[in-house]
Amino acid sequence: NKTKMEVEGTASATSSASASSWVPVSTDSHFPIQNLPYGLFTLKEAVAPTPHIGVAIGDFIFDLYQVASEGHFHDAVLNQVFKDPSLNGFMSLGRETWKKARAEITALLSSGNTTLSGNKAVLVPQSQAVMHVPARIGDYTDFYSSREHATNVGTMFRGADKALMPNWLHLPVGYHGRASSVVVSETPVRRPMGQTKPEDAPPAFTPCRLFDFELEMAFFVGPANNLGDRIPISKAEDHIFGVVLMNDWSARDIQKWEYEPLGPFTAKNFATTISPWIVTLEALEPFRVAGPKQEEPTPLPYLRDPVPGAYDIKLDVLLQTPKLSKPQVISSSNFKYMYWSMKQQLAHHTVTGCNMQSGDLCGSGTISGPTPGTYGSLLEITWRGSKPLKLEESGEERKFLLDGDTLTLTGYCQSPDASYRIGFGTCAGTVLPANETL
Repeated sequence: NKTKMEVEGTASATSSASASSWVPVSTDSHFPIQNLPYGLFTLKEAVAPTPHIGVAIGDFIFDLYQVASEGHFHDAVLNQVFKDPSLNGFMSLGRETWKKARAEITALLSSGNTTLSGNKAVLVPQSQAVMHVPARIGDYTDFYSSREHATNVGTMFRGADKALMPNWLHLPVGYHGRASSVVVSETPVRRPMGQTKPEDAPPAFTPCRLFDFELEMAFFVGPANNLGDRIPISKAEDHIFGVVLMNDWSARDIQKWEYEPLGPFTAKNFATTISPWIVTLEALEPFRVAGPKQEEPTPLPYLRDPVPGAYDIKLDVLLQTPKLSKPQVISSSNFKYMYWSMKQQLAHHTVTGCNMQSGDLCGSGTISGPTPGTYGSLLEITWRGSKPLKLEESGEERKFLLDGDTLTLTGYCQSPDASYRIGFGTCAGTVLPANETL
Protein backbone atom coordinates (compact mmCIF):
# COMPACT_ATOMS: atom_id res chain seq x y z
CA ASN A 1 0.00 0.00 0.00
CA LYS A 2 1.08 3.56 -0.71
CA THR A 3 1.87 5.82 2.21
CA LYS A 4 -0.17 8.94 2.96
CA MET A 5 2.69 11.09 1.63
CA GLU A 6 2.83 9.10 -1.62
CA VAL A 7 -0.94 9.42 -2.05
CA GLU A 8 -0.87 13.19 -1.52
CA GLY A 9 2.07 13.48 -3.88
CA THR A 10 0.02 11.73 -6.55
CA ALA A 11 -2.53 14.58 -6.48
CA SER A 12 -0.15 16.91 -8.27
CA ALA A 13 0.29 14.31 -11.01
CA THR A 14 -3.39 13.55 -11.59
CA SER A 15 -3.59 15.85 -14.63
CA SER A 16 -0.04 15.21 -15.81
CA ALA A 17 0.41 13.95 -19.34
CA SER A 18 2.94 11.43 -18.02
CA ALA A 19 0.51 9.77 -15.60
CA SER A 20 -0.51 6.24 -16.60
CA SER A 21 -2.57 3.37 -15.25
CA TRP A 22 -2.30 -0.40 -14.99
CA VAL A 23 -5.73 -0.40 -16.66
CA PRO A 24 -5.25 -0.27 -20.46
CA VAL A 25 -6.34 3.11 -21.90
CA SER A 26 -6.07 4.17 -25.55
CA THR A 27 -4.89 7.69 -26.41
CA ASP A 28 -8.31 8.58 -27.86
CA SER A 29 -10.24 7.30 -24.83
CA HIS A 30 -12.38 9.86 -23.01
CA PHE A 31 -11.42 8.28 -19.69
CA PRO A 32 -7.66 8.22 -18.98
CA ILE A 33 -6.27 8.36 -15.45
CA GLN A 34 -6.12 12.16 -15.78
CA ASN A 35 -9.94 12.25 -15.88
CA LEU A 36 -11.57 9.84 -13.39
CA PRO A 37 -15.18 11.04 -13.70
CA TYR A 38 -17.78 9.80 -11.23
CA GLY A 39 -20.92 7.85 -12.12
CA LEU A 40 -23.57 5.49 -10.76
CA PHE A 41 -24.06 2.02 -12.22
CA THR A 42 -25.61 -1.39 -11.78
CA LEU A 43 -24.68 -4.68 -13.42
CA LYS A 44 -26.84 -5.74 -16.37
CA GLU A 45 -27.03 -9.34 -15.18
CA ALA A 46 -27.77 -8.58 -11.52
CA VAL A 47 -31.05 -10.04 -10.21
CA ALA A 48 -31.63 -7.29 -7.62
CA PRO A 49 -29.13 -4.61 -8.64
CA THR A 50 -27.83 -2.15 -6.07
CA PRO A 51 -26.38 1.06 -7.53
CA HIS A 52 -22.63 1.41 -7.05
CA ILE A 53 -20.51 4.56 -7.30
CA GLY A 54 -17.63 4.21 -9.72
CA VAL A 55 -15.13 6.13 -11.82
CA ALA A 56 -14.55 5.54 -15.52
CA ILE A 57 -11.07 4.40 -16.57
CA GLY A 58 -10.59 3.35 -20.20
CA ASP A 59 -13.33 0.89 -21.13
CA PHE A 60 -13.84 -0.08 -17.49
CA ILE A 61 -15.45 1.16 -14.28
CA PHE A 62 -13.38 1.22 -11.10
CA ASP A 63 -16.01 0.10 -8.57
CA LEU A 64 -15.61 2.44 -5.59
CA TYR A 65 -18.27 0.57 -3.63
CA GLN A 66 -16.11 -2.56 -3.81
CA VAL A 67 -12.90 -0.66 -3.09
CA ALA A 68 -14.51 0.99 -0.04
CA SER A 69 -16.02 -2.30 1.16
CA GLU A 70 -12.54 -3.80 1.18
CA GLY A 71 -11.29 -0.78 3.18
CA HIS A 72 -8.63 0.41 0.73
CA PHE A 73 -9.08 4.15 1.35
CA HIS A 74 -6.88 5.76 4.01
CA ASP A 75 -9.72 8.15 4.85
CA ALA A 76 -12.47 6.32 6.74
CA VAL A 77 -15.02 8.84 5.47
CA LEU A 78 -14.36 7.67 1.90
CA ASN A 79 -14.74 4.02 2.88
CA GLN A 80 -18.19 4.94 4.15
CA VAL A 81 -19.51 7.48 1.62
CA PHE A 82 -18.61 5.42 -1.44
CA LYS A 83 -21.02 2.73 -0.23
CA ASP A 84 -23.94 5.16 -0.71
CA PRO A 85 -26.42 4.44 -3.55
CA SER A 86 -25.94 7.94 -5.03
CA LEU A 87 -23.26 10.62 -5.18
CA ASN A 88 -25.12 13.22 -3.07
CA GLY A 89 -23.26 12.40 0.14
CA PHE A 90 -19.84 12.62 -1.50
CA MET A 91 -20.83 15.82 -3.32
CA SER A 92 -21.72 17.44 0.01
CA LEU A 93 -18.29 16.88 1.55
CA GLY A 94 -16.50 19.65 -0.34
CA ARG A 95 -13.33 20.24 -2.32
CA GLU A 96 -10.77 19.09 0.23
CA THR A 97 -12.44 15.68 0.48
CA TRP A 98 -12.86 15.54 -3.31
CA LYS A 99 -9.13 16.20 -3.72
CA LYS A 100 -8.25 13.49 -1.19
CA ALA A 101 -10.46 11.00 -3.01
CA ARG A 102 -8.98 11.91 -6.38
CA ALA A 103 -5.46 11.48 -5.05
CA GLU A 104 -6.23 8.10 -3.47
CA ILE A 105 -8.07 6.79 -6.54
CA THR A 106 -5.24 7.97 -8.79
CA ALA A 107 -2.70 6.22 -6.57
CA LEU A 108 -4.65 2.95 -6.61
CA LEU A 109 -4.95 3.03 -10.41
CA SER A 110 -1.42 4.22 -11.19
CA SER A 111 1.07 2.07 -13.05
CA GLY A 112 3.29 0.21 -10.64
CA ASN A 113 0.71 0.09 -7.83
CA THR A 114 -0.10 -3.57 -7.25
CA THR A 115 -2.62 -3.09 -4.41
CA LEU A 116 -5.62 -3.82 -6.66
CA SER A 117 -4.15 -4.57 -10.08
CA GLY A 118 -4.88 -8.27 -9.64
CA ASN A 119 -8.27 -7.81 -8.01
CA LYS A 120 -10.94 -8.56 -10.63
CA ALA A 121 -13.76 -7.57 -8.28
CA VAL A 122 -12.94 -3.85 -8.46
CA LEU A 123 -12.99 -3.53 -12.25
CA VAL A 124 -16.22 -3.79 -14.27
CA PRO A 125 -16.35 -3.58 -18.09
CA GLN A 126 -18.53 -0.62 -19.07
CA SER A 127 -20.27 -2.94 -21.55
CA GLN A 128 -21.63 -4.95 -18.59
CA ALA A 129 -23.01 -1.93 -16.72
CA VAL A 130 -26.24 0.05 -16.79
CA MET A 131 -25.66 3.72 -16.05
CA HIS A 132 -28.04 5.81 -13.93
CA VAL A 133 -28.63 9.48 -13.14
CA PRO A 134 -25.67 9.90 -10.75
CA ALA A 135 -27.39 11.90 -8.01
CA ARG A 136 -30.79 12.66 -6.55
CA ILE A 137 -31.56 15.96 -8.26
CA GLY A 138 -33.67 18.07 -5.93
CA ASP A 139 -33.86 21.10 -8.19
CA TYR A 140 -32.89 21.84 -11.77
CA THR A 141 -32.25 25.31 -13.20
CA ASP A 142 -31.51 26.07 -16.85
CA PHE A 143 -29.67 29.21 -17.88
CA TYR A 144 -29.57 31.11 -21.17
CA SER A 145 -25.92 32.16 -21.23
CA SER A 146 -24.66 32.03 -24.83
CA ARG A 147 -24.66 35.50 -26.35
CA GLU A 148 -24.61 34.04 -29.86
CA HIS A 149 -27.60 31.78 -29.16
CA ALA A 150 -29.60 34.55 -27.49
CA THR A 151 -28.77 36.90 -30.37
CA ASN A 152 -29.76 34.34 -33.01
CA VAL A 153 -33.08 33.51 -31.36
CA GLY A 154 -33.83 37.15 -30.61
CA THR A 155 -33.11 38.12 -34.20
CA MET A 156 -35.52 35.46 -35.48
CA PHE A 157 -38.40 36.53 -33.27
CA ARG A 158 -37.83 40.25 -32.59
CA GLY A 159 -35.41 41.48 -35.26
CA ALA A 160 -31.69 42.24 -35.11
CA ASP A 161 -32.15 45.62 -33.42
CA LYS A 162 -33.98 44.03 -30.47
CA ALA A 163 -32.21 40.66 -30.41
CA LEU A 164 -31.00 40.85 -26.79
CA MET A 165 -33.42 41.79 -24.05
CA PRO A 166 -32.32 44.83 -21.97
CA ASN A 167 -31.28 42.66 -18.99
CA TRP A 168 -29.26 40.04 -20.89
CA LEU A 169 -25.78 41.63 -20.65
CA HIS A 170 -26.32 42.48 -16.98
CA LEU A 171 -27.23 39.10 -15.47
CA PRO A 172 -27.34 35.36 -16.25
CA VAL A 173 -30.94 34.77 -17.33
CA GLY A 174 -32.42 31.45 -16.22
CA TYR A 175 -35.58 29.56 -15.33
CA HIS A 176 -36.49 26.69 -13.04
CA GLY A 177 -36.94 23.39 -14.87
CA ARG A 178 -38.32 20.01 -13.92
CA ALA A 179 -35.92 17.74 -12.00
CA SER A 180 -38.16 14.66 -12.18
CA SER A 181 -37.77 14.33 -15.96
CA VAL A 182 -33.95 14.51 -16.06
CA VAL A 183 -32.89 11.19 -17.57
CA VAL A 184 -29.56 9.52 -18.29
CA SER A 185 -28.09 9.03 -21.76
CA GLU A 186 -29.65 6.29 -23.94
CA THR A 187 -33.12 6.82 -22.43
CA PRO A 188 -35.64 7.12 -25.31
CA VAL A 189 -37.54 10.41 -25.44
CA ARG A 190 -41.18 10.51 -26.50
CA ARG A 191 -42.36 13.32 -28.76
CA PRO A 192 -44.61 15.46 -26.56
CA MET A 193 -48.25 16.32 -27.08
CA GLY A 194 -49.26 19.88 -26.39
CA GLN A 195 -51.17 23.00 -27.21
CA THR A 196 -49.97 24.93 -30.26
CA LYS A 197 -51.24 27.97 -32.12
CA PRO A 198 -51.16 27.94 -35.94
CA GLU A 199 -50.74 31.36 -37.56
CA ASP A 200 -54.33 31.72 -38.82
CA ALA A 201 -56.26 29.24 -36.70
CA PRO A 202 -57.35 28.76 -33.09
CA PRO A 203 -55.17 26.79 -30.61
CA ALA A 204 -55.04 23.03 -31.18
CA PHE A 205 -53.96 19.96 -29.22
CA THR A 206 -51.43 18.10 -31.40
CA PRO A 207 -48.12 16.25 -31.34
CA CYS A 208 -45.15 18.61 -31.33
CA ARG A 209 -44.14 19.27 -34.95
CA LEU A 210 -41.02 21.34 -34.27
CA PHE A 211 -39.04 18.97 -32.04
CA ASP A 212 -35.52 20.20 -31.30
CA PHE A 213 -32.38 19.54 -29.29
CA GLU A 214 -30.22 22.01 -27.38
CA LEU A 215 -26.50 21.45 -26.94
CA GLU A 216 -25.70 22.27 -23.33
CA MET A 217 -23.45 21.41 -20.43
CA ALA A 218 -24.55 21.36 -16.80
CA PHE A 219 -22.93 21.37 -13.39
CA PHE A 220 -23.86 19.53 -10.22
CA VAL A 221 -23.84 21.50 -6.97
CA GLY A 222 -21.56 20.28 -4.19
CA PRO A 223 -21.92 21.61 -0.63
CA ALA A 224 -25.19 23.37 0.13
CA ASN A 225 -25.57 26.96 1.33
CA ASN A 226 -28.01 27.94 4.05
CA LEU A 227 -31.26 29.70 3.24
CA GLY A 228 -30.56 33.43 3.30
CA ASP A 229 -26.84 33.05 2.57
CA ARG A 230 -25.25 34.00 -0.73
CA ILE A 231 -22.41 32.14 -2.44
CA PRO A 232 -19.84 34.80 -3.42
CA ILE A 233 -18.20 34.38 -6.79
CA SER A 234 -14.83 33.93 -5.08
CA LYS A 235 -16.20 30.79 -3.38
CA ALA A 236 -18.38 29.48 -6.21
CA GLU A 237 -15.98 26.76 -7.35
CA ASP A 238 -16.06 25.29 -3.84
CA HIS A 239 -19.75 24.54 -4.52
CA ILE A 240 -19.37 23.07 -8.05
CA PHE A 241 -18.79 19.30 -7.97
CA GLY A 242 -18.45 18.64 -11.69
CA VAL A 243 -19.85 18.88 -15.18
CA VAL A 244 -21.89 16.74 -17.61
CA LEU A 245 -23.22 17.07 -21.15
CA MET A 246 -26.90 17.97 -21.38
CA ASN A 247 -29.57 17.96 -24.07
CA ASP A 248 -32.45 20.28 -23.23
CA TRP A 249 -35.05 18.75 -25.56
CA SER A 250 -37.40 21.48 -26.77
CA ALA A 251 -40.86 21.58 -28.34
CA ARG A 252 -40.56 24.81 -30.33
CA ASP A 253 -44.18 25.13 -31.48
CA ILE A 254 -45.50 24.48 -27.96
CA GLN A 255 -42.93 26.91 -26.58
CA LYS A 256 -43.87 29.70 -28.98
CA TRP A 257 -47.52 29.68 -27.85
CA GLU A 258 -46.99 29.22 -24.10
CA TYR A 259 -43.82 31.10 -23.14
CA GLU A 260 -45.19 34.62 -22.67
CA PRO A 261 -45.09 36.04 -20.04
CA LEU A 262 -43.38 33.52 -17.73
CA GLY A 263 -41.06 31.57 -20.03
CA PRO A 264 -40.87 27.84 -20.95
CA PHE A 265 -43.18 25.36 -19.26
CA THR A 266 -44.49 22.20 -20.96
CA ALA A 267 -42.24 22.81 -23.97
CA LYS A 268 -39.29 21.81 -21.79
CA ASN A 269 -40.60 19.69 -18.92
CA PHE A 270 -41.01 16.32 -20.66
CA ALA A 271 -37.32 15.28 -20.80
CA THR A 272 -33.79 16.55 -20.24
CA THR A 273 -30.95 14.13 -21.00
CA ILE A 274 -27.55 14.17 -19.28
CA SER A 275 -24.40 12.12 -19.81
CA PRO A 276 -23.71 9.62 -17.01
CA TRP A 277 -20.15 10.61 -16.06
CA ILE A 278 -19.50 13.76 -13.97
CA VAL A 279 -16.15 15.30 -14.89
CA THR A 280 -14.66 17.21 -11.97
CA LEU A 281 -13.23 20.72 -12.06
CA GLU A 282 -9.90 19.22 -10.98
CA ALA A 283 -9.77 17.21 -14.20
CA LEU A 284 -10.78 20.27 -16.26
CA GLU A 285 -8.28 22.63 -14.62
CA PRO A 286 -5.58 22.35 -17.34
CA PHE A 287 -8.17 23.49 -19.88
CA ARG A 288 -9.35 26.63 -18.08
CA VAL A 289 -9.40 29.65 -20.44
CA ALA A 290 -10.68 33.21 -20.43
CA GLY A 291 -14.28 33.62 -21.55
CA PRO A 292 -15.69 36.44 -23.68
CA LYS A 293 -14.89 39.95 -22.47
CA GLN A 294 -17.56 41.57 -20.32
CA GLU A 295 -16.82 45.27 -20.69
CA GLU A 296 -19.85 46.96 -22.22
CA PRO A 297 -21.49 46.85 -19.76
CA THR A 298 -19.25 45.74 -16.91
CA PRO A 299 -21.18 43.36 -14.61
CA LEU A 300 -22.16 44.51 -11.14
CA PRO A 301 -19.50 43.81 -8.47
CA TYR A 302 -21.05 40.55 -7.24
CA LEU A 303 -20.65 39.08 -10.75
CA ARG A 304 -17.14 40.37 -11.47
CA ASP A 305 -14.54 37.61 -11.50
CA PRO A 306 -10.78 38.17 -11.95
CA VAL A 307 -10.20 34.42 -12.34
CA PRO A 308 -11.06 32.95 -15.78
CA GLY A 309 -14.11 30.70 -15.59
CA ALA A 310 -14.41 29.20 -19.08
CA TYR A 311 -13.11 25.84 -20.30
CA ASP A 312 -11.88 24.73 -23.72
CA ILE A 313 -14.21 21.76 -24.27
CA LYS A 314 -14.73 20.68 -27.87
CA LEU A 315 -18.35 19.69 -28.48
CA ASP A 316 -19.97 17.76 -31.34
CA VAL A 317 -23.60 17.09 -32.20
CA LEU A 318 -24.34 13.95 -34.23
CA LEU A 319 -27.59 12.99 -35.92
CA GLN A 320 -28.43 9.38 -36.81
CA THR A 321 -31.57 8.73 -38.85
CA PRO A 322 -33.00 5.29 -39.69
CA LYS A 323 -31.64 5.70 -43.26
CA LEU A 324 -28.06 6.57 -42.30
CA SER A 325 -25.42 3.87 -41.85
CA LYS A 326 -23.52 6.09 -39.40
CA PRO A 327 -24.21 9.37 -37.58
CA GLN A 328 -23.46 12.70 -39.26
CA VAL A 329 -21.86 15.56 -37.34
CA ILE A 330 -24.24 18.51 -37.72
CA SER A 331 -22.51 20.98 -35.41
CA SER A 332 -19.12 21.46 -33.72
CA SER A 333 -19.01 24.01 -30.93
CA ASN A 334 -17.07 24.79 -27.74
CA PHE A 335 -17.98 25.47 -24.11
CA LYS A 336 -15.55 28.44 -24.07
CA TYR A 337 -18.06 30.49 -26.09
CA MET A 338 -20.37 30.92 -23.07
CA TYR A 339 -20.74 34.57 -22.06
CA TRP A 340 -21.72 33.86 -18.45
CA SER A 341 -19.57 31.33 -16.56
CA MET A 342 -20.71 28.60 -14.18
CA LYS A 343 -19.35 30.65 -11.28
CA GLN A 344 -21.38 33.68 -12.34
CA GLN A 345 -24.48 31.54 -12.75
CA LEU A 346 -24.15 30.11 -9.24
CA ALA A 347 -23.37 33.50 -7.66
CA HIS A 348 -26.44 35.01 -9.32
CA HIS A 349 -28.67 32.03 -8.46
CA THR A 350 -27.92 32.52 -4.76
CA VAL A 351 -27.74 36.34 -4.71
CA THR A 352 -31.19 36.47 -3.08
CA GLY A 353 -30.22 33.88 -0.47
CA CYS A 354 -31.62 30.93 -2.41
CA ASN A 355 -30.42 27.71 -0.78
CA MET A 356 -28.79 25.29 -3.19
CA GLN A 357 -28.69 21.61 -2.25
CA SER A 358 -26.07 18.96 -2.98
CA GLY A 359 -27.03 17.29 -6.23
CA ASP A 360 -28.89 20.27 -7.72
CA LEU A 361 -28.35 20.60 -11.46
CA CYS A 362 -27.69 23.84 -13.36
CA GLY A 363 -27.76 23.85 -17.18
CA SER A 364 -25.59 26.25 -19.15
CA GLY A 365 -28.13 27.16 -21.79
CA THR A 366 -27.70 26.37 -25.48
CA ILE A 367 -24.04 26.62 -26.55
CA SER A 368 -23.69 28.35 -29.91
CA GLY A 369 -20.55 29.80 -31.45
CA PRO A 370 -20.07 32.65 -33.94
CA THR A 371 -20.66 30.72 -37.18
CA PRO A 372 -23.48 28.46 -38.50
CA GLY A 373 -21.30 25.35 -38.08
CA THR A 374 -21.14 26.02 -34.35
CA TYR A 375 -24.85 26.52 -33.62
CA GLY A 376 -26.32 24.43 -30.81
CA SER A 377 -29.91 23.81 -31.99
CA LEU A 378 -31.81 22.98 -35.16
CA LEU A 379 -33.77 26.20 -34.65
CA GLU A 380 -30.53 28.01 -35.46
CA ILE A 381 -28.92 25.50 -37.84
CA THR A 382 -32.00 25.60 -40.12
CA TRP A 383 -32.82 29.20 -39.19
CA ARG A 384 -36.34 28.41 -37.99
CA GLY A 385 -36.78 25.80 -40.72
CA SER A 386 -36.08 28.17 -43.62
CA LYS A 387 -32.74 26.49 -44.49
CA PRO A 388 -33.22 22.72 -44.13
CA LEU A 389 -30.25 20.63 -43.06
CA LYS A 390 -29.19 18.19 -45.80
CA LEU A 391 -27.78 14.83 -44.72
CA GLU A 392 -24.92 13.86 -47.03
CA GLU A 393 -25.24 10.07 -47.20
CA SER A 394 -29.02 9.73 -47.63
CA GLY A 395 -29.94 13.07 -49.18
CA GLU A 396 -32.60 13.49 -46.48
CA GLU A 397 -33.49 16.90 -45.15
CA ARG A 398 -34.28 17.93 -41.60
CA LYS A 399 -35.87 21.12 -40.37
CA PHE A 400 -36.50 19.55 -36.97
CA LEU A 401 -36.21 16.04 -35.51
CA LEU A 402 -38.38 13.20 -36.80
CA ASP A 403 -39.48 10.03 -35.02
CA GLY A 404 -36.69 7.45 -35.06
CA ASP A 405 -33.91 10.06 -35.12
CA THR A 406 -31.11 9.61 -32.57
CA LEU A 407 -29.38 12.77 -31.37
CA THR A 408 -25.98 12.39 -29.66
CA LEU A 409 -23.83 15.00 -27.92
CA THR A 410 -20.19 14.33 -27.19
CA GLY A 411 -17.32 16.40 -25.91
CA TYR A 412 -13.72 16.34 -24.73
CA CYS A 413 -10.67 18.46 -23.91
CA GLN A 414 -7.48 17.63 -25.79
CA SER A 415 -4.10 17.90 -24.07
CA PRO A 416 -1.62 20.16 -25.90
CA ASP A 417 0.67 17.25 -26.76
CA ALA A 418 -2.31 15.09 -27.84
CA SER A 419 -1.30 12.40 -25.35
CA TYR A 420 -4.66 12.27 -23.58
CA ARG A 421 -8.24 13.53 -23.61
CA ILE A 422 -10.55 14.55 -20.80
CA GLY A 423 -13.89 13.37 -22.18
CA PHE A 424 -17.53 13.23 -21.18
CA GLY A 425 -18.62 10.15 -23.13
CA THR A 426 -21.95 10.60 -24.88
CA CYS A 427 -25.35 12.09 -24.18
CA ALA A 428 -27.81 10.36 -26.50
CA GLY A 429 -31.54 9.90 -26.99
CA THR A 430 -33.84 8.49 -29.67
CA VAL A 431 -37.13 10.18 -30.53
CA LEU A 432 -40.21 7.97 -30.06
CA PRO A 433 -43.63 8.74 -31.63
CA ALA A 434 -46.08 10.84 -29.63
CA ASN A 435 -48.63 9.03 -27.49
CA GLU A 436 -51.78 10.42 -29.10
CA THR A 437 -54.25 8.22 -27.21
CA LEU A 438 -54.75 8.09 -23.45
